[in-house]
Amino acid sequence: MASIRNISILLFLVLGIANAKGNTNQQAKQPIQTFRPYNLAHRGACGEIPEETTHAYLRAIEIGADFIEADILASKDGQLVCFHDVTLDDTTDINNHTKFSDRKRTYEVERVNVTGYFLVDFTLEELKSLKVKQRYSFRDQQYNGKYSIITFEEYITIALNADRTVGIYPEIKNPVHVNEHVKWSNGKTFEDIFVETLLKYGYKGTYLSESWLKQPIFIQCFGPASLIYLSNKTDSPKIFLIDDVGVRTQDTNQSYAEITSDSYLSYISQYVVGIGPWKDTVVPPINNYLTPPTDLVERAHALNLEVHPYTFRNENKYLPFDFHQDPYQEFDYWINQIGVDGLFTDFTGSFYLYQEHTSVPGKTHHPVI
Repeated sequence: MASIRNISILLFLVLGIANAKGNTNQQAKQPIQTFRPYNLAHRGACGEIPEETTHAYLRAIEIGADFIEADILASKDGQLVCFHDVTLDDTTDINNHTKFSDRKRTYEVERVNVTGYFLVDFTLEELKSLKVKQRYSFRDQQYNGKYSIITFEEYITIALNADRTVGIYPEIKNPVHVNEHVKWSNGKTFEDIFVETLLKYGYKGTYLSESWLKQPIFIQCFGPASLIYLSNKTDSPKIFLIDDVGVRTQDTNQSYAEITSDSYLSYISQYVVGIGPWKDTVVPPINNYLTPPTDLVERAHALNLEVHPYTFRNENKYLPFDFHQDPYQEFDYWINQIGVDGLFTDFTGSFYLYQEHTSVPGKTHHPVI
């Protein structure tokens, strides 16, 4: 694959000229693979480079991602950006910018009072003045302060201008919070602006359709109300994210225990093509040892739903003792025993190496629907 330096140069050249209809050279590119579980680069290659930055996404593409994943939030002036937390405190240098010291607020987010520097209180220009840093202290710190927050459109452009077909996997993040604090003209919502951006760049089409294969996308959200609303705006495939069974949804106040019931899965399957469960909801650990898996994957598959669990991390603190400090054993367990259809990982390269050594080309893992 092209080096990250060469991809960076290419990105620099094309960012300003990508047309609003998406990349017209998609047909000439190597197509996305559909014969094995998807390699979903969680916030880019964030195990190596600070999350949701240009270089984290470029690195993920370089080392084998099928899809690059992003969390989408909105700035004070209504611009969509790639950022995970509703506050800037943990992954930017906001505390070094004294001119913003009066911006700290306390807001209720998902029924909990949160204090910090909220992204929705900053314009895009102000957000661009910040630098990001690695979330975890035990990961490589050499890239701290080198990269900026990027916009949703910049993220899309990275995927469209990759040297092969790379999918995007954006999450509508905290839509209740965003719609409460950010207002658009003509009564438009966060969800409306999100879909308009996707359509502007040519993202459309049902799962595995010709349009989808040219520009692959999954839209994800923890909020069922947002997913149902989106179903009337776009036919792009949607994934319903699932948290721990004791947590409640932000928009409908349902527990994920209810969400994962047979009746609710059957209902939501009218609007989504899959679920994205927290992996501990599928296989609960006790004292860092695995217990017998639940039947969630089996029941989802019975409804023809994809299952894309999150998040797989190489570090020992995240690996159950059953895998003896070997992430490849964990991948193998989830693919061959649990039977998932893709997985979110902070270490795209590791999963890619596993895929290359174990998969059989020509065997179609994802049947055409």
